[in-house]
Order: sequence, then C-alpha cells, then structure tokens
Amino acid sequence: MNMVTVGMIVIGWLIAAGIFLLLEIFTMGLTTIWFAGGAVMGAVFAKLGLPVWAQVVAFVVVSVVLLAVTRPLAKKYLNGKTVRTNADSLIGCIGLVTQTIHNLKAQGQVTVRGQVWTARSTEEDIVIKEGTRVKITAISGVKLLVEPEER
Repeated sequence: MNMVTVGMIVIGWLIAAGIFLLLEIFTMGLTTIWFAGGAVMGAVFAKLGLPVWAQVVAFVVVSVVLLAVTRPLAKKYLNGKTVRTNADSLIGCIGLVTQTIHNLKAQGQVTVRGQVWTARSTEEDIVIKEGTRVKITAISGVKLLVEPEER
C-alpha cells in the first residue's frame, strides 16, 4: 500500500474511534467506549502497514478484551453504590396506621416519616386497625402496600 492509502485508512480508524466516543458521551451507558479503544488499535496497526484483516482482528480483540476486563470494574465502581431515593426508600420502613386499612372499602392511611400516604394491606381479607404499626413491603402507584409489624 502506498502512504496515501495508509494515511486514509488510519484516518478512517480514528474517525470510527471518534464516533464511538461521541456515542458514549451521548448515551453514558458504557456501551461504545470499548470499541473506541479497538478502533485506535486498528489505526496503530494501519500506521504500521499491516493488512486490513490484521487491523480488523486487532479491533475485535482489543474491543472484546477491554469490554471483558474493564466493564465489570466500571459498573462496580460507577453504579455499585446506588442509594434508593424518594418513595423507594420507604420500603422496609415502619409506619403508623392513621385510618383503618380496609381493602374492600378502598380505605386506609399510614403516616411514615411525617407524611401521610394512602395504604392497602398486602392481604386482601385483612383489616388493619388505626394505631397499628405496619411494615411497608412495596409501593404500587401512590399507595403503600403494608403488613402488620411483627413484634
């Protein structure tokens, strides 16, 4: 291959790396960054004058190795300390029934952390009296699903 062709191939690999980087910036999903590294290696192989098949193999191998080695670490350290927020943080908390919970009558309220929530029992046929302490097991829409606290 002549120098012009090699230069064009190198530029092609670098453009591919740039596209992968831009896609990563826009998605922030740790999905394309690995391929940018593979494309850079393809550019290095092209600059060394190696055949296109070797460049493609280098791209695939480097991309797969980067994906296999670094993605689990990145996910662990970037997403490993997810903290539940808002309503999800109420699951497992204890609340106080402020209006008797009766699923068939579609009534019931619980106070948790100073807020009043509509509540329903996790069991259809159970009525939970006002003043009972309950554990929040789930949230369905804007209603807490609760069960009497075990003592």
